[in-house]
Amino acid sequence: MKIKDVISQLELLAPRHYAEDFDNTGLLTGNKNDLLKGILVTLDCLENVVDEAIENHCNLIVSFHPIIFSGLKHLQPTDYVRSAVVKAIKNDISIYAIHTALDVAKGGVSYRMAQEMGLKNVHTLIPKSQLIKKLVTYVPCDHTAQVKKALFTAGAGQLGNYSECSFTQNGSGTFKGNEESNPQLGEKLVLEEVGENALSVTFLPHLETRVIQALVQSHPYEEVSYEITTLENSYQNIGMGVIGELSEELSVEDFLGKTKSVFKTGVIRSSLSRKRNIKKVALLGGSGAFAIKNALQSGADAYITADLKYHDFFQGQDILLCDVGHYESEQFTKNILHEYLTEKFSNFAVLCAKARTNPVNYY
Repeated sequence: MKIKDVISQLELLAPRHYAEDFDNTGLLTGNKNDLLKGILVTLDCLENVVDEAIENHCNLIVSFHPIIFSGLKHLQPTDYVRSAVVKAIKNDISIYAIHTALDVAKGGVSYRMAQEMGLKNVHTLIPKSQLIKKLVTYVPCDHTAQVKKALFTAGAGQLGNYSECSFTQNGSGTFKGNEESNPQLGEKLVLEEVGENALSVTFLPHLETRVIQALVQSHPYEEVSYEITTLENSYQNIGMGVIGELSEELSVEDFLGKTKSVFKTGVIRSSLSRKRNIKKVALLGGSGAFAIKNALQSGADAYITADLKYHDFFQGQDILLCDVGHYESEQFTKNILHEYLTEKFSNFAVLCAKARTNPVNYY
């Protein structure tokens, strides 16, 4: 097994295509063609994590946060970033960062927070829009079934809980091949009219190359006509944050106690909300001040996130804002990755890093 085999599985869980533009996801050090010896999963890839990988003979570290976030002008081990990177390179250790690709994935960071809080009826708080692609192509009627099957196999036609979704409209198409053409139907230099179906399917952007290849390979025509457009629709399975409901209402005090226990935090910074009871809860792992307005619009009674500033809390009159800490809000990423990789590579030991990486202490 090679490191690239693990990367392929990680990018099925959280395609890099949907990571935020500012982010630095993917393979940061190492060679994807190296043979895999062991996997260490961590939230942050600091030097002590690299030491742990060396000790446990792991040559792949899967990290939530990217240790290299902006450009490095030199590789002298003069700070915590370069020290970790240099040691990883010296010891042939590959580092893969998943970060916001996992933030926006269904079942990712915020979904796991909701799971730990025991929420039900969970869905994405800020679903991404202008994401879904629509393919329209024109296929001879007696070849439509084979083209549809190929497109579905490539991943097209998935809509939420439904698969193999398409629309077909019957009509006729015309074409005339030149001297160098080799038409599957009819003859060159002759205007042909053929009964065709206009076939429409939707797909996600990271599948575009695969979908087009499937179309071209399964279509009978020498030249395949198709068009791809981007739809305005939002897509519930990709986006920031989640919202769900507690099984029963809790008082503000009981809710804060439960939250503090679940996230194992030394302190919760909360707003002076007018709320008396909490039922509907929004969550977003990491720095989530930007989504306070979305949590309010969704009717949430409380919003759990991290890195709120002083003035952010003034928005917390009609919603209980809970800052549990950055590390604390994202700590379950190790569990997500460990469980997923253990399932995919059951004959391989996947280790969770024990090294402490939280830079914040509470007294």
